[in-house]
Order: sequence, then C-alpha cells, then structure tokens
Amino acid sequence: MKSDWRLLSPWFWRELSSFLVSWFQKGGLVIRPLKQKMSFGSKPANTEKEKISLLDLPDLTLECILEKLSPAGLCNMAGVCSSLRDRCTSDHLWEKHMKQKWGRVIGDVAKREWQWHLVSRQRSSLMNNKKQTGFFWSLYSCWPFSWSERKTESNTEPRSSLPVDSIMAWYVSLESGKFWFPAQVYNRENGHVGFMLSCYDAQLSYDSRTDTFRARYSPHGRRMVEENISWERLRAPAVDTPSHVLHNSDCLHDLKPGDHIEIQWRRNKEFPYGWWYGVVGHLESCGRNEHHCLCLYKAVKNLTKMSLPTDTVVLEFNQYPTGSRWRQTMINRKDHREVGNEADGFYGGIRKIYKEEEISMWKSLWPRHALE
Repeated sequence: MKSDWRLLSPWFWRELSSFLVSWFQKGGLVIRPLKQKMSFGSKPANTEKEKISLLDLPDLTLECILEKLSPAGLCNMAGVCSSLRDRCTSDHLWEKHMKQKWGRVIGDVAKREWQWHLVSRQRSSLMNNKKQTGFFWSLYSCWPFSWSERKTESNTEPRSSLPVDSIMAWYVSLESGKFWFPAQVYNRENGHVGFMLSCYDAQLSYDSRTDTFRARYSPHGRRMVEENISWERLRAPAVDTPSHVLHNSDCLHDLKPGDHIEIQWRRNKEFPYGWWYGVVGHLESCGRNEHHCLCLYKAVKNLTKMSLPTDTVVLEFNQYPTGSRWRQTMINRKDHREVGNEADGFYGGIRKIYKEEEISMWKSLWPRHALE
C-alpha cells in the first residue's frame, strides 16, 4: 500500500498538504517524532490512542506542508526534532521567503557584506569558544521575541546550532535587526528639503516591532542616524558604484530630451555622492518641438541642415523653480567627468532610467510645492 501512495498525483499531495496545514493550525495534528514509525500494512494496537506524526507522511506531502509554512512556522517546526530541523533549515524553503520580503532592498552589495560578516564571525568564534551554543540559543538569541513563544523542556538533548551560512540564518539576522546591511534611502532625513528627490547610501537595520528601519549615513559630512524609515523609501543600489567613486557613464550618447536620469551630486570633494533625479531638457536654440527637435544636432558651416550631433546635454531638475541655480546644469556627452565648484556642488556620473517602475517611484516622491 505504501508503494501505491507514491503513484498518486502531485495535485493530490498539494491538496492534502493544504488540508494538513489548516488542521495543524487548528491543533488537530500532533507534531512529534516517533521512535517506531507506523506501518501502513498493519493496524496499531490501540487505534483510539494512536495519533499521526508528521514524519509518517510521504516525503512529497511533508515537503508541500513545509513550503506553505511562514518563516515563524518553519522556525517552530525546526525545534521539534533533528529530522525536521534539517528539512526546515534547507535553503530552498527560505529562498522564497527571502525574495518575497527582502528582495527589493537586498542587492549584490548586501550579499557581499553578509559573506564578509560570516567570515568575521567565524574568526571571532574560533578565538572565543566559551560562548553558549545550541540550536535554540543561536535561533532565539536573534529571532524577534514576538515569534519565539516555544519553550524547551529541561530534558531536551542538545542540538547543533543554526547553520551560519544558510539563507535561514541570513533571514533571521535581517529580521532581528542585528545585521546592518547596505542599501539606499530616498529623501533622506525624513524628507529634508535639501535632499528631496535624491537617494543616498546608508547602513540599515530592521525593527520588527514597528516594521521600519534605522539608517546610519556616511561618516563624511553630516553624521546622523535616521529612524522610522518605511519600506517604500528603500531600494537596493541600482549600480555597483561606491558612494565616493565617480560612476562610469555608459549612456551619454543615447541621451535625448525627455529621458529620465539619475546623476551623482555632492556638496564638496569630502562628501559622498547621492543620486539625484532629473530629466534631459532642450537647448535654448531649440523650439522644444518634439517632432522637430534640434537638440541632437549642431550647426555646421556650409551645410543647409543641422547634421552633426551636439556634445552639450541639458539636465533639468524641475522640482526647483525657474531661475533657481539648482534648476539646470549642462554636461558634455563626449568628454564627461566630474564638473562643478564649491558653491554649486559637483556633478558626477549619470545613469539613464529605463524601467517604468523606477520612474514611477521618483514621481511618487515629488514634493507638493516647488523647492527654493
């Protein structure tokens, strides 16, 4: 009969797993390891007292159940026995949860930071082996208290600690707020007028109690920590360029009026760059007619038409009023490098925005009134 169960369709196992998860949440299923598993070919001695264990289910059904559990559910299930612990800490179960909750704010830079954190942590543990170990200690010492309601029995045997290089360990570290990860913050300092429509690098820590973040900005310039930052104001870095390095602009020859861009800008040479939103504008000599735009060409003697591409690109920051010194700047698409001065700041690399969701995000941050 056991071999016949394996021939049932995956659809059956998915439906059964949904039922069992619902039953388990209502308290109808006992989660416990059996010293001797039930045989499907024989009847138990006392059918009224015998209860089903999760470990008696076929592997496919058990896997479907685990895939439907929340992160908190997986952690609770991992504390039952070594067999379930090995299953519940598997990377393939946690990849989905990591992507769903953290995928938008975790980028390649944060992944490298986590790897460096693991190496540093391993070195520290080799130098100090006197700290308490064990699965529950390693898990509950960093898991949010609201998720940790299970109590271990006094006669519970010691278990191995949570795999530090697993996706589950990374998720738990992020959720607990103990791991500060690099990301970028829109409109830093609670939308301070001096940072409207900008995005700056920061080190971030999650607060599960308020579902918000704390940010530590670069030590150069203004030292500060900002709190209560919502998810909507965060993003993973769009390019892999450190905040003190000039970005290599590879889109200059493709820029045309109406294009949406981000450009690096900093107050002085000691400050880090931030990314500022703008659009490509028209030259003064152009009539701003989209069907007869002359901005892409320059006049050449002895030719009746504009024929050669112009090197000048106008960048506009329309959040500032007309006449403001921050309203407009010009760059040379042929030989662009950092330009500016101590009075107006320094403009760096440029990236063209192609994705509509990025453009929509910037527009959603638009100030209600023009900035002075």
